Amino acid sequence: MAAEVLAQGGCAVTVVEHMPSVGRKFLLAGRSGLNLTHSEAIDMMLARYGNQAGRLESALRAFDGDALRAWSAGLGEPTYVGTSGRVFPHSLRATPLLRAWLHRLSTLGVVFETRTRWLGWDDDAVVLEHAGQRKMVRPDVTVLSLGGASWPRVGSDGGWVPILRNAGVVVNDLRPANCGVEIEWSADFANLFAGQPLKNVALSISGLSVRGDAMITSSGMEGGPVYSLSAPIRDAVDRGMAVLAVDLQPDLEVDRVADRLRRRRPKDSMSSTLKRTMGLSATTIAWLREVVAAPLPTTPDELAALLKEVPLSVQGVVPIDRAISSAGGVSMDEVDESFMLRRKPGTYVVGEMLDWEAPTGGFLLQATFATAVAAAQAALLA
Repeated sequence: MAAEVLAQGGCAVTVVEHMPSVGRKFLLAGRSGLNLTHSEAIDMMLARYGNQAGRLESALRAFDGDALRAWSAGLGEPTYVGTSGRVFPHSLRATPLLRAWLHRLSTLGVVFETRTRWLGWDDDAVVLEHAGQRKMVRPDVTVLSLGGASWPRVGSDGGWVPILRNAGVVVNDLRPANCGVEIEWSADFANLFAGQPLKNVALSISGLSVRGDAMITSSGMEGGPVYSLSAPIRDAVDRGMAVLAVDLQPDLEVDRVADRLRRRRPKDSMSSTLKRTMGLSATTIAWLREVVAAPLPTTPDELAALLKEVPLSVQGVVPIDRAISSAGGVSMDEVDESFMLRRKPGTYVVGEMLDWEAPTGGFLLQATFATAVAAAQAALLA
């Protein structure tokens, strides 16, 4: 995106890519439907970026969701708003959009150097390596958009971290974000129920609550509500203990749950009661028994209280190479308002390299695009 803005501004632009082809993580993002942005009003969207909202606000307001949708439409990929407010190209796929984008960049004269790695600086020169051969270049502007460290097989391997640290730039440790959690299931439970969902539950931690469907995995849980809470879960794990409160009946108050449980028939088993009165699936009941690891309460009030707040101990979050995105990165104190490195004038850092995070739902790509546009526009005016 930075290349496009700079080329449209009259610059001669070279994109350096260490993988054999460009856009691999973009294609990965579109594997199950390319969620470009979200239809939320900008003031609501800003809240998704937590304590870095203020640093990203100018860029996000200047290139918001409407601007990103217009950009996509200009490449022949009009968008639509899904039922959850997420925005997708009509084709749902990243491939047609990337193909049209690369054609536009080629038309603008952008040159691509693949299988070429950025190695940092030698005095005032940028050092690049291709096929074992190094060369020095002296561009007027350098935009670094090297990603975080999630899904390294598509190129974002975090190899830039020591380079910037050696240059004196503060880089906060890269950590997994929007990721699954690790839970010590019994072998029998994992074998029987991995891949099965907990439907319509609410997960809560640190005063935050998210509803949705959570997926049981062989080593824990994942899915929308888990990803949305991965930051506070990760921070709780770092402090030594993370306990999620799981509400299996988020549409009912606890007294309504207890009232339904009082309809238990004398000869009904506990499983039959939970299925008949509460509509719980066999998977959810098995999960409940696995988590409690003890006989379930028999009184309606005690059982209702449990169903409304099942304590789930989380041992950890999945490794960063299996996370959707990364937290950490270049400290915002190291860049100015246009994301230029204070220690390296003329060098800008954008996208997931910067220390911000956001939930899935289009917010990740939106800020990645917006920071690139902001940096490139500032470079044109410099």
